[in-house]
Amino acid sequence: MKKHLVAGIIAHVDAGKTTLSEAMLYQAGALRKLGRVDKGDAFLDPDQLEKQRGITIFSHEATLTYQNLDLTLLDTPGHADFASQTEQVLSVLDVAILVISATDGIQGYTRTLWRLLDRYGIPTFIFVNKMDAPDLSQGELLDQLQQGLSQGCVAFEPELSEAAQETIALQDEAVLDQFLATGELAGSTVQQMIKHRQIFPCYFGSALKLTGVDSMMTGLERWATPMQPEPEFGARVFKITHDEKGERLTWLRVTGGTLRTKDQLIGDQKANQIRLYNGERYQVVSEVEAGTVCAVTGLADTQAGMGLGSEPAAGTPVLQPVLTYALDPLDHDLHVCLAALRQLEDEDPLLHVSWSEQLQEIRVQIMGEIQLEVLQQLLLDRFGLTVAFDEGGILYRETITAPVEGVGHFEPLRHYAEVHLLLEPAPRGSGLTFTTDCSLEVLDKNWQHQVSANLSAKEHRGVLIGVPLTDVKITLIGGRGSLVHTVGGDFREATWRAMRQGLMVLRQQGYCQLLEPWYQFRLEIGLDQVGRAMTDVQRMHGTLDPAGAGEGAVDGLVTLTGSAPVSEMRTYAQEVHAYTHGQGQLECFFLGYLPCHDEAEVVETQQYDPITDYDNQTGSVFCAHGAGYPVPWNEVPEAAHYPYQYPVKFK
Repeated sequence: MKKHLVAGIIAHVDAGKTTLSEAMLYQAGALRKLGRVDKGDAFLDPDQLEKQRGITIFSHEATLTYQNLDLTLLDTPGHADFASQTEQVLSVLDVAILVISATDGIQGYTRTLWRLLDRYGIPTFIFVNKMDAPDLSQGELLDQLQQGLSQGCVAFEPELSEAAQETIALQDEAVLDQFLATGELAGSTVQQMIKHRQIFPCYFGSALKLTGVDSMMTGLERWATPMQPEPEFGARVFKITHDEKGERLTWLRVTGGTLRTKDQLIGDQKANQIRLYNGERYQVVSEVEAGTVCAVTGLADTQAGMGLGSEPAAGTPVLQPVLTYALDPLDHDLHVCLAALRQLEDEDPLLHVSWSEQLQEIRVQIMGEIQLEVLQQLLLDRFGLTVAFDEGGILYRETITAPVEGVGHFEPLRHYAEVHLLLEPAPRGSGLTFTTDCSLEVLDKNWQHQVSANLSAKEHRGVLIGVPLTDVKITLIGGRGSLVHTVGGDFREATWRAMRQGLMVLRQQGYCQLLEPWYQFRLEIGLDQVGRAMTDVQRMHGTLDPAGAGEGAVDGLVTLTGSAPVSEMRTYAQEVHAYTHGQGQLECFFLGYLPCHDEAEVVETQQYDPITDYDNQTGSVFCAHGAGYPVPWNEVPEAAHYPYQYPVKFK
């Protein structure tokens, strides 16, 4: 029986990812000749925009059969600006193939990808490419992988060497005991260690020269573990596209049961057509079994990360846009531009298109400058729209640094609800999490459900400059309702007001914090320019990695690595180009949201007043003498009906 795997090929740009895909398809007999990215004829870079730029911008699918292996390949973008496309694919993989250039080693974006693979728990095979370059040592490269990624990186050959077996055994105490007792490792043990990311098979070769590719494909067949299907139908959506006729395609992987044409998947929306793609070509089938990747027509309300049937939804993406731009429609109608952007947002949810009726303004949120250029080209090529964008700004976030109990009360005449929420700082990058620690004797199940649903129903904003809140754990700890007066919407008002009231308390005490996006950077410059660069990093409020401060001069070039705020580095690439006379190179990768280096200045510039933000009320409404009356946030604790569980302690 053949083994069926879904594998994603991921890499830093120019590591040879698409070239490896071509080599695998060629070796399996799926291609008659090798395509080249630089020649614009790669099988998995079919889009005209990809051919023009020589990079992968969208994820693509191909299928091949090699020996006893049926493999579905998902090729992903290698540029950091399109990393959200890569992250979407990870949730449907059995295994990832991480391509690393032997000449460049572990680069900044490689580490970003490694963290994503760890977060999603994806078993990973590593292919070290471009081994045909001179003066390369496989042993030294393996040491780099073990030091830079994991001690579990192991060189796999057709037969595992004794040294490789020892390295594998050292990653698990029980396996080591077994190995010492028997002198050998069972194949099933190795498979399970790969599945659980304890070890990472490494292969070395040159995709362009077709060396090492067969060994890796044989390794996938022998060592990778396919998904175990569930009996009940389930599927995970990972991509939305539109075909050349404008038909909307929902790309998904079936994780359980069988998907048939005309099955109802969302409400009354049916799978009108099921397509199996191989590059640009596809065949229409009537049904697909668990494990299959396919594209479905007829679904209007799907989005990447959605679970269908018994499959749960994927978590919130790690990678988020860091820049915001306002669109200049030039001679085009704003609403025509908005409709086009909405379609592109449908395909890439992290594009985050927003429309302000009051300002008559469209804004987009993106990862970087290259993505903005591609966005402009897509609007021109697909919709005939020539547009421009302003100089852009930074996307900030807010969080908290201390716990607080927030209270919201909503009691106009013939309405009643009170909610008490505990807001606590949460780990960086965790977003907003909701939980309940409230007795059913205090609030019944239906009312607690209403609070939970309303917490998830909107994007909560901070009170420093009114940007989205993140990294906060929110717990329902108490409240009150009325069997007579509580009606639909009362707990929504009370819940949202409780969030804002708690944030206002923290703001007064100085426990609200502004976050800004930071870049991890890699800078190549001449040896005589190191002093200038180090001064620049300090000026930009950044830091240099100790191990990357001028290490490894090659051909007169030195590599510096470190991190700095996005706001300070946005134009630094042009500066580098100028002072190195075009010889220097700067690469930036999204590191995450960290405390804002100039919080006071940003807050002062924004002039945000949370009291006048009528869409996000900070106060509550109480009732006396048959009429409702407003109570400002700072007086709510004294007026609350349900007792405080965590009394406010002011500074």
